Amino acid sequence: MDTSTERDTAPNGSPNGSAVRPRVGHIQFLNCLPIYWGLARTGTLLDLDLTKDTPERLSDALVAGELDISPITCVEYLRNADQLVVMPDIAVGSDGPVLSCLIVSQVPLEQLDGRRVALGSTSRTSVRLAQLLLAEQYRVQPDYFTCPPDLSLMMQEADAAVLIGDAALRASLHEAPRLGLQVHDLGEMWKQWTGLPFVFAVWAARRDFLAREPEQVHEVHRAFLESRDLSMEEVDKVAEQAARWESFDAELLRRYYAEALDFSFGERQLTGLREFADRIGMSTEHISLLQR
Repeated sequence: MDTSTERDTAPNGSPNGSAVRPRVGHIQFLNCLPIYWGLARTGTLLDLDLTKDTPERLSDALVAGELDISPITCVEYLRNADQLVVMPDIAVGSDGPVLSCLIVSQVPLEQLDGRRVALGSTSRTSVRLAQLLLAEQYRVQPDYFTCPPDLSLMMQEADAAVLIGDAALRASLHEAPRLGLQVHDLGEMWKQWTGLPFVFAVWAARRDFLAREPEQVHEVHRAFLESRDLSMEEVDKVAEQAARWESFDAELLRRYYAEALDFSFGERQLTGLREFADRIGMSTEHISLLQR
């Protein structure tokens, strides 16, 4: 994993030897850009030891103690909730179509029983949600296998594929129409089934780090909220800048950030998380939120 900020530091990681910069994870997908975009504007970016990687690897690093604060996929959070405290008011989810968490299929979903389905290897939560929906809504048990998230390669060996993030956006907008594939939005499927929002990832701090450095945790939380709020106030500018280096136009990205994604984590999102946990048989007894 690579660290995105560089700064002259004392041996313990700080510029003056007084404190260690918190080790913070950053998902390398467009869906997280508004949460981090404002950090550079506010100057907070230099106060973080920021590590960029996939949701799966960041989740593992947080659980292993290699990060202090990070986004973590909801399945991994639920599995390790006794070690972690969730930051309130901030998450990545949707309250309907999300656009970037998909099942892409050559056949109707009800025909996937026993057929091969490729699972993109970057997020366990989206994979588990897709498996749940196929089993409970379509009554099928496909033959699943995991592979890198490349749609053209996945469809050479499978009848359907589960994709998230930038690969899913590309598949939905460019590749699936060209290949004549059906696109099914996981956020929309969940909302139609339960009436609830879905949370794909939360931001969490390790409990041991919170015990040692409570003020740092609160400062990072405040910085994320300020960054997110600034990004949403200037969403046109965020979309325009992102479009410079991505294969999506600014208007699509603006709609993605302003209409599809839900960056909040309140009571409805918590209810959605608990509902998901219940449906996949995971405990919610250790869920706890950072106290303000």
